[in-house]
Amino acid sequence: QAQLVESGGGWVQPGGSLRLSCAASGISARLNAMGWYRQAPGKERELVARITSGGSTNFADSVKGRFTISRDNAKNTVDLQMNGLKPEDTAVYYCVLVTLQRNYWGQGTQVTVSS
Repeated sequence: QAQLVESGGGWVQPGGSLRLSCAASGISARLNAMGWYRQAPGKERELVARITSGGSTNFADSVKGRFTISRDNAKNTVDLQMNGLKPEDTAVYYCVLVTLQRNYWGQGTQVTVSS
């Protein structure tokens, strides 16, 4: 059974940086797209960034220029580097692995941006 485990969340002041990591086990992620979503209180889950198996990326407009996404197929991991964090980036961040059959989700990691 595939499992995704996120790490790297926490509290940071506005303008700070955090790096989220997601490790997949029980499945080879190298042929699949992976990404990060987030959900703030009272809001729907939204796409933050996505990276295909070939390395193509796309980002939500709200994070373009501040966030980058990368993957290491040998390690079965995907990372999200978040710079210039804003209070509106506060949310639970979820890693996702996309396959033809279904999407696999991590348990989520909290990111809080406040002074």
